[in-house]
Amino acid sequence: MTRSAAGVMDAVLHDPEKPDQPSGPAWGAVISLSLGTFGLVTAEFLPVSLLTPLANDLGVTEGAAGQAMTATAIVGAISAPTVAIITKRLDRRIVMWTMTLLLILSDVLAAGAWSLAVLLTARVVLGIALGGFWSMSAAVAMRLVPSHLLPRAISIILTGVSVATVCAAPIGAYVGDIWGWRSAFMLAAVVGAATLLVQLITIPKLPPVGVASFRSLLDVAKIPMIKVALLVVLLVASGHFAGFTYIRAFLEKVPALDVETISLVLLAFGIGGFFGNLAGGLLAEYSLKAVAALAPLLIAIAAVSLLTAGASASASAVAVAAWGFAFGAVPVGLQTWMVWRAAPEQAESAGVLMVVAFQVAIAGGAIFGGLLVDNAGITSAIAYSALATFLAALTVFLLGPKRET
Repeated sequence: MTRSAAGVMDAVLHDPEKPDQPSGPAWGAVISLSLGTFGLVTAEFLPVSLLTPLANDLGVTEGAAGQAMTATAIVGAISAPTVAIITKRLDRRIVMWTMTLLLILSDVLAAGAWSLAVLLTARVVLGIALGGFWSMSAAVAMRLVPSHLLPRAISIILTGVSVATVCAAPIGAYVGDIWGWRSAFMLAAVVGAATLLVQLITIPKLPPVGVASFRSLLDVAKIPMIKVALLVVLLVASGHFAGFTYIRAFLEKVPALDVETISLVLLAFGIGGFFGNLAGGLLAEYSLKAVAALAPLLIAIAAVSLLTAGASASASAVAVAAWGFAFGAVPVGLQTWMVWRAAPEQAESAGVLMVVAFQVAIAGGAIFGGLLVDNAGITSAIAYSALATFLAALTVFLLGPKRET
């Protein structure tokens, strides 16, 4: 999209004659969406830090309790297009409020779960909220700020993910150890309630515009630039999750780090992701192609560094932190590319396609990585990460968004 085209989009999305559109950047609403991402990702990953006491209390194996994560991911992939389509006539702020209500309901159900079936029900509700929220968040952000500020807005929204990645597991484990695992979910519900209050206050009226339908999804999927972007999503996400899912096993076996050191290294990954998210948002305002290409390239370099110098504890720590920094920038570049540059008139459909592709790649990458680990060793999964993310970077360099004029 050229600068002049961006100006046209600003005029369309922020027409001062329309009272239902914000007259300027609605940063309060953007921050409320960031709080939403924080609550969703926190709820999504709480079972990781609470798995053992949760399984013991419900009288099931840890493997069975772990299916709570699988249920959320599967439902999230299904709900992304479904929610967008069945709510196509609703004000988008009502939809976002509903997704936050579902988040709160999920946390309350999980806190009161008396059986695995109830817990899985709670996680299904969370999956609906995740898929619905993520499929629309970028399109909503596009209507809250002028188009040239969209990368910054998306970066702010995704900051909630980075903060949750750093905080959710340790805080969940700490609270669960002191007051029990149920209290961690209740605390998450309280955070969700506070988030809903902020969203009720800050998100303006957003009548449906360019909403998703099965036809629009098919039409958007045929756009050449969307095809390229989806290929990049599949390569980056599958590469990341094929390798990083097993990064703890790599750190235990290759540099032979102890549990305390591994925890610090993973914390460095989370902190790196936080700053990568911010850096990606700032850089995307100047060169979207640079963010979309350099982030996966840095992941590839980090993976190669682990393969070649991973026996060194310090080299592994730096590589993992760099990996986190790079992956933090990935969603900013890809979301901005798809909803702003590739299909601005069908932003919701583009967002839906990205969420579905990302969820498929997460599942496929983790499964493929597991097969590689079982049959060819842990380094093979890291090698696939390097190859897939390098191909993603090469694809962006050759076929990605052109430089603005």
